[in-house]
Parts: sequence; structure tokens; C-alpha cells
Amino acid sequence: MSEAGGGRGSGSSVPQRAPWSLVAATAALCLVSATSVWTAGAAPMSREEKQKLGNQVLEMFDHAYGNYMEHAYPADELMPLTCRGRVRGQEPSRGDVDDALGKFSLTLIDSLDTLVVLNKTKEFEDAVRKVLRDVNLDNDVVVSVFETNIRVLGGLLGGHSLAIMLKEKGEYMQWYSDELLQMAKQLGYKLLPAFNTTSGLPYPRINLKFGIRKPEARTGTETDTCTACAGTLILEFAALSRFTGATIFEEYARKALDFLWEKRQRSSNLVGVTINIHTGDWVRKDSGVGAGIDSYYEYLLKAYVLLGDDSFLERFNTHYDAIMRYISQPPLLLDVHIHKPMLNARTWMDALLAFFPGLQVLKGDIRPAIETHEMLYQVIKKHNFLPEAFTTDFRVHWAQHPLRPEFAESTYFLYKATGDPYYLEVGKTLIENLNKYARVPCGFAAMKDVRTGSHEDRMDSFFLAEMFKYLYLLFADKEDIIFDIEDYIFTTEAHLLPLWLSTTNQRVSKKNTTSEYTELDDSNFDWTCPNTQILFPNDPLYAQSIREPLKNVVDKSCPRGIIRVEESLRSGAKPPLRARDFMATNPEHLEILKKMGVSLIHLKDGRVQLVQHAIQAASSIDAEDGLRFMQEMIELSSQQQKEQQLPPRAVQIISHPFFGRVVLTAGPAQFGPDLSKHKETRGFVASSKPYNGCSELTNPEAVMGKIALIQRGQCMFAEKARNIQNAGAIGGIVIDDNEGSSSDTAPLFQMAGDGKDTDDIKIPMLFLFSKEGSIILDAIREYEEVEVLLSDKAKDRAAILKGKMIPSYIINSNPEMENEEQPSSENDSQSAEQIASRSQEIDLVDQESPEESSVNSHPESLSPVDTDSAASVSSSEQDSNPTENHETTSLDGECTDLDNQLQEQSETEEDSNPNVWGKKVQPIDSILADWNEDIEAFEMMDKDEL
Repeated sequence: MSEAGGGRGSGSSVPQRAPWSLVAATAALCLVSATSVWTAGAAPMSREEKQKLGNQVLEMFDHAYGNYMEHAYPADELMPLTCRGRVRGQEPSRGDVDDALGKFSLTLIDSLDTLVVLNKTKEFEDAVRKVLRDVNLDNDVVVSVFETNIRVLGGLLGGHSLAIMLKEKGEYMQWYSDELLQMAKQLGYKLLPAFNTTSGLPYPRINLKFGIRKPEARTGTETDTCTACAGTLILEFAALSRFTGATIFEEYARKALDFLWEKRQRSSNLVGVTINIHTGDWVRKDSGVGAGIDSYYEYLLKAYVLLGDDSFLERFNTHYDAIMRYISQPPLLLDVHIHKPMLNARTWMDALLAFFPGLQVLKGDIRPAIETHEMLYQVIKKHNFLPEAFTTDFRVHWAQHPLRPEFAESTYFLYKATGDPYYLEVGKTLIENLNKYARVPCGFAAMKDVRTGSHEDRMDSFFLAEMFKYLYLLFADKEDIIFDIEDYIFTTEAHLLPLWLSTTNQRVSKKNTTSEYTELDDSNFDWTCPNTQILFPNDPLYAQSIREPLKNVVDKSCPRGIIRVEESLRSGAKPPLRARDFMATNPEHLEILKKMGVSLIHLKDGRVQLVQHAIQAASSIDAEDGLRFMQEMIELSSQQQKEQQLPPRAVQIISHPFFGRVVLTAGPAQFGPDLSKHKETRGFVASSKPYNGCSELTNPEAVMGKIALIQRGQCMFAEKARNIQNAGAIGGIVIDDNEGSSSDTAPLFQMAGDGKDTDDIKIPMLFLFSKEGSIILDAIREYEEVEVLLSDKAKDRAAILKGKMIPSYIINSNPEMENEEQPSSENDSQSAEQIASRSQEIDLVDQESPEESSVNSHPESLSPVDTDSAASVSSSEQDSNPTENHETTSLDGECTDLDNQLQEQSETEEDSNPNVWGKKVQPIDSILADWNEDIEAFEMMDKDEL
């Protein structure tokens, strides 16, 4: 987001602030004008507590940044579970996620201006020297144009902006002569070939060394790109042009924005998610404010703020009116179809839309910003983090959480706009959750599954670029920051660009290319700054009054019925038939289907098939109801199938020195006790002999009363379970024999039975892929005795360590205590019972609900084979297109109540030689030195996690 002001120039030339530049930034003034407002609903936070929280953010940043520099640099990112760097080509491919990696020390560049914001000017100066000395932008690697622009180009420009600011202050960076800007210019020219299309939309990827289309480039054949990918360039490219005087960058970015504007759907004024870069045809015609579109809207408004071009504001207002008409269903933001915007395209939301309340603050529309933010906060309080996607009834849809900063961003801007201390408490919760659930010895690890608390071996660069910046600014007073933050605008990656660029090197024509505006609701513009007088009524409880009705929205019944009831009723008529209420034997329901153009066909196998022909519907409204009904029925059928699947389980290492901080994602077994219904199993682990567990164990005394480790292969899973059970084992962990396999690069694995009665198996069995299994095996080699907990989800540390004398910060996750000396005395440890009351159990949901367009309602039976038998579970999403005139779905007989199903179902879903890009081998004591504990860490797995 952005704040207003004016500014400083590069080097010795300081442009004077033009009077109109303040007008160009008026859209941001609402943030400043309202900072003195606070609601009486929350007690003010003392300056001492704010300082304490700010210092805690600084310590957390040091923990993340320090471990990156020690264990990963010059690699692009840190792998916090294995304490090493992620180097592209040396780790298993993660698909499109790896397109952000270009062997250019991504995390360091992305963190440059964060160092200055956090008042770490000495570290900033050292970091800039490292970038200039070590970073190479001419690597033979294919990267994302979008990610490289916002992270690397934006990082270099943000670093340059603050370098010239520090140089002007006279203490630091006195040697600096625009070297970062020259690197940015070099990178800008490397990205320009991507724009060589007839439309002006850039290719989604480019080879840094060879460009586009050359055989050695290995790219240039793509036809599609996302709207945000093509529409999130103007700030960085225009800033590069304004800094250097080379207008070509701004021209190319403007041309791409112009083309997207011209291709908007004219009746709805919405844009789709994916567009053909050659023809301009929409490939994905759903529209929302989340993934694929989000920063396109953000950059239209911010381009107006930074560049002062009215056409950008006019375009944004046109889109914003459409968003509030069709997508906004307070407090929800649901995707719709651009051609039929009254029809929802999905019944779930993704985490990236969490930026939108902050953008609404910049727009000046405070009420819906408060509503959506509060809804998201309730989801976070339920799951500890915001899942990558969640349904309209707030169940997990995609369970990952890669430590995204968008919610913290919106929290900061809502606090700036309202001054409400409530948002300081929200920020405090974010800090606590990060330290309690994501903090690991070598940094902060992304969440693999918010339901089980398991981790991924990734710490994305945006975590350092954005999360700590927004959290620190949330608690900082003006005197805590060494420069005026109001003089800068935030890019989508939270990089800082000075607002004085609006009057610098204006050589690009600013003719208004906006055309064919629809007549907009005037009330939409009542909330546009600088109308700050009406932004906040004279009621000190204003913000609280908006939040209060949403306090329990997550725990209440499903708000899925918010589908424009006033239109569904259609002048007093009955509401449209919902899929969850449909009964194939109800004559009234069959008549309603006929009216909606839906035919019911009885199949020979007892199922019924539904087919819709929109042209046979009684009216266009009935046709839309039919499309919605079919979409709901597809999801319902999918959920019926998913009920046959088991959710992931957790293996939690609880012995010294892990103390429950390492949680491994495990696959369940379709035999033995169900850990979601039975008490978890706790015990020390021991390897079975033979290791494959396919015959009577020769070391029963070693596994007696313990959890046996077995290797996959050579016999059935159930046979392995019986053999270790007969030897006296209390549980079993099967480790994959496929070296390098990981739960992050393969779908969840379920161990099937042997086709026989498995009621005789009384011990729990879990499956670990090779990478997760190697963590336990390495721990055994290092510490000999390793105790684990087999459960349905990660357990609270206080509960699992009850009765043991352990360092208190292990339970409380107090980072300040980690850096203090821990003398060996009873005063430094405490019993878990003493702090159990302060521990909070992880509140997890039942399952994800992936939406699928075609579903087999009879799950496949598992046939026994002469080796391991397994069921592979994957959360695959296949887009359905409700705008087509023909849709089919199948279900088993009559549908039961969907709400009951949702309640019952449970599913898963070198600094010494910095130019060497090899893997760094760190001594064990070095890896955990910053913990100041008398422990040694284990060397974890060799392969990477997604």
C-alpha cells in the first residue's frame, strides 16, 4: 500500500516537490488523516508494549535473515528444515513455484529495503556490497517475468531508493553511486524481449541469458498468462524509466495495461484470470480479487498515486464498482463469471485476497475493508494461519500456508486508517502464531497443513520482504523509523518507491486511453479520497460496530446461502432448489429441474445422471438457477467420494532436542485403529529386523513396547503390521523405499489392506515418504533414543511434555529467551504442568473440500497385489465451466443434507566463496549455535520439500 508525501532525489540532484504531486497522491492521504482516530472498544496499547512487540519482530527477522545468510546465501532461498540453501536444478522441481528462482540471491535482494525500515543500516550497507559483488543476472535459467519484476527488479529499485536517502543523510552509503540502479536497468533490458508479442502482453517466462524463443532459451512457446502477471509491471517499470530517463520500460508496461483494459468484459467491466497473449481471448473467464488478478487492480490505483495519471484512477474506479456489485458479498469475496457476473464461479476463496481490505483502505472504502478483514481474522483464529484456500463455510480447501504476508499488510493499513488498537492485538496474534507454530531452529518454515501443523522445507523471500516490514511498521512510532515512510509508495512486494518520481523524467505521453466507461453508481465515489471528512462517522465505536456481527461468523452456520437472496426470491417466489435439498423421488423437485432445463436419467447401475440444456429452461433466470444447481451438485458428488478418503496424520518428534517442534506429514492406514478416534500412540522408535518386516522379526526384544520402523516393499502393509505386532510393537511407521520421495512432491499416501479381514491388527500404522523418514533415521543415528507421537494432528507442546523438565521457551516459544544464556539449574526449566494452562491447543478443521467438475461417485476398490498396496489421495481441482450449455454429473440415488455431510466428513487434502552455488555442509553445532542450548542438531534429509 501507499502513503502520501513528497521527496528526495537521486544523488545531489533533488527535484522540488511540485504542487500537483500532492494531488497525485491524495488517494493515499486518507491513511494519514485518520491515524488519530481509535475506537473505544479496545484499550490503547501502551508504548512499552508496542516497543516490546516491535523488538520481538526485530528478533524474528534476525532469526530468519541470519539463518539465510549463514546457511543458504548465495542461494535464492533458505530451506529451514534442512538448514541449507535452495539452488535451482539441485533440488527436485516444484513446478511453477521454482520460476521465482534465478540463481540471483533472491532473498537477499528482496530483503534490502526491509533492513532499512527495521533500522539495520549497517546490515543494509553490507548487503548492498554483497549484491554488487556476488549477484549475476546473466544466468541460463528460465524465470517468471512477474516474480522477477516484483521481487528482483522491485528489490533493486527499493534498495536504490533507500540507498540514495541514506547517502543524503550523510552517515551511510557515502560510497554509493547508483550501482543498484544500474543492475536494475540491466535486468529491465533482460525482461524486455518478453514483450515481443502482437498484443504487448509479456510472455510469462523468459531466459535471463538467452531471452525468448531461441532453442537454448527453452521458453517462448507459451500462449497464456495471468492478468496479474501482465498487469503488475507499471510501478517497477515506470520507476525504472523515471530513475534512468529510459522511457521504454514505462511504455511497455503501459501498453500491457492498455491492452488488458480494452479486453475487459464490457457489460460487467470485469477481467478474467488467464488471457491469451497473442489473441487477447480470455482463457479462464472467472473473475475475483485473489490469485491471478489481485495485483492488477492494486497497480491501477497505485499507478495513479505514483504517476499522477487520471486514466489509471478512472479504470480502477470502473473495476472497483464492478467488484462491489458482483464479487463482494460482505464479508465474502467470491469469484464470478465475467459474462454472467450474477453466477458464482466457485464456493471457496484463496488466501491472496487478504490484500484487498488494505487496497480498500487506500481507496477510502473503510466499511467493507473492516468486514472482510474481520472475517479473515476469524478464520486465522480457527486455524492459526490463513489456509491457501477455504470454503464459504470456512473449512479448509487447500491446507498449505507459505507464510503469506497479505493479511498483515491489510492489518497495518487498517490500523493506519483507524488508529484502532484492536489491530495491534491482531498483529500480536500473528507474531505469537509465527513463533509458536512456524519457528524452527534454522528460520521459519511454511505450513504444509494447517490442520496437522506439519511443516514444509521452504521460507519464501516474500516472508522477509513483506511480513516483517508490515509487522514492524504496525508497532513502530514515527520516531522509530529513520526516514519518513509517508514519502514512499509500497509495491505489491512491499518495496519502497519515492513519490517524487511523479515529477521526474515525464516523457511518456499520458493521454487518456480509457474509453467506454459505464455509468457508475455515484455513491461509489463518495468514498474516494480526499473526501476524508466522511470516512469515519463521529462515533468512536464505528469500527467495532462493523466487526461485532462478524465475531462468530466462522463458528456459525454456513453463510453459503448469501447468493443474492433478493434476486433468488424473484418477487415472492420460492427460493431456487439447492443441490443439498434435492430428492430424486420428489415430484416437485423433478418439475423444478425441468423448469431449469435439467433432465434426470436413470442409469443401469442404479445411479442417476443429471444433464442440463440451458436452451430448454423456462427463462434465462431459470437457466442460471440450473447452472448453479449443477455446479452445487458437482461439488456435492465430489464430497460424497471424498468421504471414502482419510485425512493426513502426524508424526511428532518429542524427545530431546526436538521437544515437539518437528512435525512430519504421514499417510494413514485403512486398517488398525483410527487415530482421530483413539488416543494417540507415544513411544520410542526402533528399526525392525528384517527391515522390510515381511517375516517374523529376529529382534523382538528391540521393538517390544516401541514403535517399529519398517521399510516399504516386498510384502503387503498388513503383513508388516502383523509381524511387528506379534513382536510386541505398539505401533509402526513404514518408510518409503523410493529414495528422495516427499509428501510435498507426491500425493498423500494411504496404506491399503491385503484384501482379507484386518480386524486382528490392533496397532496404529503410519506411512512416511523417504525424506520425512530420513529425519527420524538421522535422529536415531545422532541421539540413539528418539521418542515420537503418532496422532491425527500435532499436539500442543505443554500437553506432550507434561511432567518433563524442559526449557520454558520450548513451551512458550519466547524468542527472547532463546538468545539468553541458559544456566543448568532448576530455575531455568519448568514442569510442563506449570505452564499447561497457558498453552493453547491447535484448533483444526475437519477437511478440505476441493471442487471438481467431474466425479466418479463410486470410489475405486483396492485390489490386493503381491507387494505393498496403497491408495493415492490427491486434491486435484478441475475447473468446471458453468457458462456452457451442457453439464452432467452423477450421484448415488438421493442426496443427503450437505451441511450434515460437511460436519461428518474428514478428509485431507558461502560467504567464504559466495560464487559457489553448491550445497553447503554445516557442522551440527554451527546449525543450532544461535539457540545457545547444550544440544547438537541432526542432519536432516537430502531432498527438498515442495
